[in-house]
Amino acid sequence: MSAKSCDKHGRWRNKVVAFRASPEEDALINSFVRLSGSSKQEYIVSRLTNKDVVVQGNPRVYKALKGELARVLDELKRVGDGKEIAPELLETIQLIARIMDGMKEESDWHND
Repeated sequence: MSAKSCDKHGRWRNKVVAFRASPEEDALINSFVRLSGSSKQEYIVSRLTNKDVVVQGNPRVYKALKGELARVLDELKRVGDGKEIAPELLETIQLIARIMDGMKEESDWHND
């Protein structure tokens, strides 16, 4: 049996929520979790409760961005001209762009 844990409001997290996903959905969820810098549990709870996922820049997020960009580049090279790009890849590219745009805004804010 797993150990009990509390959330940031001191509430016990003793309920298990599970669902099935395709391998592609699982890969996409794991990619989004890595890019968020959050734990998978925190990311999924935030998304399911319709709360914004705020990415805090740190070495782990930087490493995830670097890895995901390398994976995207490899996939784009593999796809080549005239072939269909998987929707999951497009979603990952859009998320990376939003994160990078947010990092730019954060950087501009600190330069004022």
